[in-house]
Amino acid sequence: MRKILIPCDGSDNSLRAVRYAASVAKDLPDLQLELLHVQDPILMKVYANLSAQETEHNRQADEADRTLRSAKQILDTEGVPYQVHWCAGSPANEIARHVHDTHCNSIIMGTRGLSPVAAMMIGSVATKVIHLVEVPVTLIK
Repeated sequence: MRKILIPCDGSDNSLRAVRYAASVAKDLPDLQLELLHVQDPILMKVYANLSAQETEHNRQADEADRTLRSAKQILDTEGVPYQVHWCAGSPANEIARHVHDTHCNSIIMGTRGLSPVAAMMIGSVATKVIHLVEVPVTLIK
């Protein structure tokens, strides 16, 4: 089975990527879509009364559910199969790790559309992903 990874942060551009991936998946019955939400690690001081593992898991699960709700609704409406994943860390690195670990064949992802100056100075997740992976990456703006 072929797998396409769709990193999703809930932005309009990432939801456009989900819609595009759904249209691709409708024509390919052997295709599995993988939604991935990557979060920034939290500061443990804020959640001092919970164990680190409880805090991380609860926060990630809640945030992933909120962020991916619209994406899952799009895919459910289109009737295409998908799996949901979430983790914390550097988005580009975690996307690349997920591609490697789950043997995804390609990535469809939205871009935030940074200005040329901002993209040059700080880079973009999409640019970093392209450099880190060895699979095709389709960017949706």
